Amino acid sequence: MNKRFHLESLQELSSLRLEQATKQLGQLIAGERQDSQRLELLVQYRNEYHALFLEAAGKGLDPRSWRNYQNFLAKLDEAVEQARTMAQTAKQRTAAGQKNWLDKRGKVKAYDTLAQRFRERVAYEEARNEQKQADEHAARFLDAIEKEE
Repeated sequence: MNKRFHLESLQELSSLRLEQATKQLGQLIAGERQDSQRLELLVQYRNEYHALFLEAAGKGLDPRSWRNYQNFLAKLDEAVEQARTMAQTAKQRTAAGQKNWLDKRGKVKAYDTLAQRFRERVAYEEARNEQKQADEHAARFLDAIEKEE
């Protein structure tokens, strides 16, 4: 094929952007997973500490210890809420990253389709030209034979 696909540079740029979006999506997924794990650990720790508090309260606690447990549980609740917010934000960022990746993949597929159609058209034209040249050659050959007779 002598002809060059005129959108080739855009196709390459689109592929590069898809690679970047893929890397970014991988990072976003890893960050979301990490934030979710952090949230799970905090919730688990808060539940364990709350169980300790209930056990200690069942055995009897002085007011100072009661307050200490309550204050620490309140701080854990704050940490859990912050972690929940971070996990939700990470989930939203991942969803946006997935949408971005899908958009980039769609563009790459569109350029690939255009490039494939271009190659098919060029191949068809080349085959047609080759057939035309073969037909002309055969016609000249037949003319030459007829002139000799």
